[in-house]
Amino acid sequence: MTDTTAILLEVFIIFAAAQAGGLAARRIHLPDVVGQIVIGCVVGPSLLGWVTPGEPLEVLSEIGVVLLLFSVGLETRLEDVKRVGGSAFAVGVIGVIIPFVCGTLWAHSIGPDWPRSLFVAAAFVATSAGITAAVLKQMGALRRTESRVILGAAVIDDILAMLLLGVVVAIQAGGSLRVGGLLAVAGEAVGFVLVVGWLGTLMMRRGSKWLEHTRNPLSPLLVVLVLCLGLAWIATRFGLAAIIGAFLAGMIASETRQRVQLEEQMQPLLALLTPFFFVLTGAKVDLAKLASGEALWLLLVATLLALVTKLAGGWLGALRLGPRSALIVGVGMIPRGEVGIVVAALGLSAGVFGDVLYAVIIAMSLLTSIIAPPFLALLLKRDTDALQDSTFATKDP
Repeated sequence: MTDTTAILLEVFIIFAAAQAGGLAARRIHLPDVVGQIVIGCVVGPSLLGWVTPGEPLEVLSEIGVVLLLFSVGLETRLEDVKRVGGSAFAVGVIGVIIPFVCGTLWAHSIGPDWPRSLFVAAAFVATSAGITAAVLKQMGALRRTESRVILGAAVIDDILAMLLLGVVVAIQAGGSLRVGGLLAVAGEAVGFVLVVGWLGTLMMRRGSKWLEHTRNPLSPLLVVLVLCLGLAWIATRFGLAAIIGAFLAGMIASETRQRVQLEEQMQPLLALLTPFFFVLTGAKVDLAKLASGEALWLLLVATLLALVTKLAGGWLGALRLGPRSALIVGVGMIPRGEVGIVVAALGLSAGVFGDVLYAVIIAMSLLTSIIAPPFLALLLKRDTDALQDSTFATKDP
């Protein structure tokens, strides 16, 4: 087969497998993303070997998660984010400090190598906004206060994770830490988020009327997709994840009068492209490297540490919302997903990780992405059921 034919076959396999995995997950009352990640392990190199992650598939995966976060931004207004800004900041900061400190101490206990320990800890830090956002969207919970806190904290997480990774890489390379340079990078990242978020929404509120006079009914969607892809690229130039720019683009587009129409028109694109992100996340796990008892023990401890530290950080940061809401936020911050995978890949390429530790970090990132969504969905469902019960009780004569 030619390269193009092989890629098309893999695209077909991923898409078909994602539908099967999502359906199976729904049958046992789990979010679609769990089934899609698990089916990725099955069709990936570890088991069936039908799909091998490579650049063409990674591009589709990146576009899929970019569009997902854009659609999440469409349902998130700037004013809503402002209302939970304090809680989001607390969750983001505390949710980085606790996992990083605990991850460093644990990694150092299994091998007295500080550069390696810091690299391991960096994989514990940032939340995967894409995975949590998919669950929140599927549950229809994006407009809840807890959801806004989670998404706002994920942006802060990304900035702090970027700075920590810069520090870790400099230490590992034996270079000097330039505090001024790090502060400048942090200032650029924060400035990008604040300026784009504020100025973009202001301009859209005043200038969105012209979108109503287009002859092509898809013109508003095409315009905001240009905005989405453009800001996603610009975000990477500031050292941030592309999904942060996409999320901001969605927030800006949410100020248009066509927001509901845009949300509906995005659904086919999301159905086509987002499964690639979740299936490939699962396909990146190398189960063969986890066959030994030592590797499984390391994976167990790493996963428990990742779960507990992020849950504690999110819970403490959101405690002002009430214990139950804080628990929802804490669970929503648990998935590491692609962030941990990126850190692991950097550690392997830098010669800091061996194959076993690399596989442990990858598997930990995957397991947190599988474990958290069902609990998040359960907590949200219980709140919805309780609200419905109280409504019926009020109406009952």
